[in-house]
Amino acid sequence: MRKIAWLLSVLVIGIGGLCPGAVNAQQQESQRRQLFKEGARLWPVYCAQCHNARPGSEFAPYQWNVIIMHMRGLSNMPAENAQAILEYLKGGRE
Repeated sequence: MRKIAWLLSVLVIGIGGLCPGAVNAQQQESQRRQLFKEGARLWPVYCAQCHNARPGSEFAPYQWNVIIMHMRGLSNMPAENAQAILEYLKGGRE
C-alpha cells in the first residue's frame, strides 16, 4: 500500500512539473498573437506611407530582422512597434 501511495505522489509531482511549461508556451503563443494583431494595426501607420502591401513570405524571417532594423531607423519607430510589425511581417512564423 505504501508503494502505491509513493508511486502516486511521484506521478502527481511529475505531472505538476510538466504543466507550468505548457502554460508558459500558451502565454508565449498568446503574446505572439497579440503582437501580430498590433503589427497589423501599425503597418499602415509606419510602412504604407512609402510601401505597397507585400506578403510577409516575400522575405525569409531572418531577412525581415535586417529590414525592420533599417526601416526603424528611417522612420523613428519605437522598438515595441518595430517588434509588433516584425511579428506581423513574419506572419507568426519562426
